[in-house]
Amino acid sequence: MAKTTRKNTLLNYTTYLHKDSKVWVTFVHGAGGSSSIWYKQVREFRKHFNILLLDLRGHGNSKPSLKDAFDDKYTFDSITDDIVEVVNHLKIEKSHFIGISLGTILIRNIAERYPDLVESMVMGGAIMKLGFKSQVLMRLGIIFKSVVPYIWLYKFFAFVIMPNSNHRESRSLFVREARKLYQKEFIRWFKLTSEINPLLRFFRAKDVKIPTLYVMGGEDYLFLPSVKKLVQKHTESSLLMIEHCGHVVNVEQPKIFNSLVINYVSDISWETILVQKTKATGRVATL
Repeated sequence: MAKTTRKNTLLNYTTYLHKDSKVWVTFVHGAGGSSSIWYKQVREFRKHFNILLLDLRGHGNSKPSLKDAFDDKYTFDSITDDIVEVVNHLKIEKSHFIGISLGTILIRNIAERYPDLVESMVMGGAIMKLGFKSQVLMRLGIIFKSVVPYIWLYKFFAFVIMPNSNHRESRSLFVREARKLYQKEFIRWFKLTSEINPLLRFFRAKDVKIPTLYVMGGEDYLFLPSVKKLVQKHTESSLLMIEHCGHVVNVEQPKIFNSLVINYVSDISWETILVQKTKATGRVATL
């Protein structure tokens, strides 16, 4: 059963409650998107877990309901706190977090600031380092953000990040969602780029030791190389690379994404149950 709540002080969210499972999965979209980008995941994931979908500040249905509630200062910490506020409001003690693109930065920040909330992290099209091309894009955006219609910039960024013909659906989806933003809202989010490099440097250096699955497209040219290096250093991290796929893996290859991520979350949840039973009984749990 779905339930949607919109409050002046909370992000817009939707929950799908499972009649048996106690496991929660929280989906976090990227900049310019909305919770609608998970439309290829909801049907399959709700068969197994409780689901929480969120619209970030100024995105989706959070835009009208939060217009007067938030000030103009956007930071990764403040946006992270928006998400945690909803999780706490719903009395979710622990959740698996699944993110795409910039949403992965927010999830990693939750793990840093609220580690007890995070059962595992699934990072689709993860952004863990901005290479030379990415930094050039950001600088161009900073120069032109106030003089060029933001949707032109967004289309240009989307094409650079997702250039191939098989990325067309992902490009179209993100541009369509981005059209719902206002120019002022886009500029607020774009100002976050000043925080990105030091934050990502810190994330790469520190291993939070929370189970993490990076799901990357083999054609995610801007961000895949840094993730390959990262998983070699962080002990609880692993990489699933999907061939012939670009940045938005959950849209381009939903069947593979759904199957493997559901298995990953299920395995982590089952391991947690076994550990809890072992601690509670003082005996070794057996299958």
